[in-house]
Amino acid sequence: MGPSPKLKPGSTNTSNRSKPAAAQKTTSNPPAKQPISLSERLKRLFTSLCAQIDGGHFSNAIKTCDKILRLEPEDKDASQTKLFLLLQTEQYGTALSLVNTDHSDSKYAFERAYAMYRLQHEPEAASVLDDIKKAKTGERGVLHLEAQLNYRQGSYQTALDLYGELLETAESQSEEYSDILTNLDASQKHLDFINKGFLQALDALPASLTAALEISPPPLQATTSAATALAIPAVDVGSQPEDESIRKIKKVRMSRVPKGVVPGVTPPPDPERWLKKSERSTFGQGNRKRKGGGATQGSVADSAPAININHGAKSSSGGHSKGKKRK
Repeated sequence: MGPSPKLKPGSTNTSNRSKPAAAQKTTSNPPAKQPISLSERLKRLFTSLCAQIDGGHFSNAIKTCDKILRLEPEDKDASQTKLFLLLQTEQYGTALSLVNTDHSDSKYAFERAYAMYRLQHEPEAASVLDDIKKAKTGERGVLHLEAQLNYRQGSYQTALDLYGELLETAESQSEEYSDILTNLDASQKHLDFINKGFLQALDALPASLTAALEISPPPLQATTSAATALAIPAVDVGSQPEDESIRKIKKVRMSRVPKGVVPGVTPPPDPERWLKKSERSTFGQGNRKRKGGGATQGSVADSAPAININHGAKSSSGGHSKGKKRK
């Protein structure tokens, strides 16, 4: 073999060329993200909770409260916020369960009484209200709930007195003032009916009817079907003549209506669509001006004179009529 070629000064041997520097470096993974601390997660959740409450998204706010309570089960702010949100969304059963699981029963006693009142547990609600009144007196929320509870139980005089007490201390331009006036008027009407209206109505009745009402049991509440049957009067079909104008129009079955056709809106189809074009009444209407017009099949022109045909007369042109084939 001949001598190997000499390399030029400054040149390198490609066989001994080292690998690129990037290839020589070991691939390093990006640094792992540091986990978010508990305090930072709670801070973000409370920020979302405030935004959801301000926007009126109460269902999502309840879910956010659950997330906070999973991270911090003893968080009082999240527990109290969830309770108020449950009452706001009328989830009274869940709210009552949340109050029962809390150890400080006296702290949410009013919320417990309100949930029982809305769940129609009047005796339990009245018992809780009595305990609240022994510890605290003069709270407007307690007075409102006590008045509503007495109104539902039929103690209209007590409800009237409580609403009168609330009306004296309410602002005349507030929404509370108008609500108290409405409830006060309803309590007064019920009280007047019991004390005066009911007795006056009984006095106006005959004595025999009054005695029968006193000994008869209260009427049963009519069911929906029975009330509907009583409200519809019986109609004798045979005693009334038939009138086509008052007959019920049958509803068109949409399964028989072609696609794209609206009954009563889409114009009806052409009745002559089954005839040939040459047999239709509209055939050749564009050429009537040039041809002198024409008539439909079977029509007779009124201006045409009557023609009397005599089959016994001979034709003036000969023995054969026009068009007859010669033998």
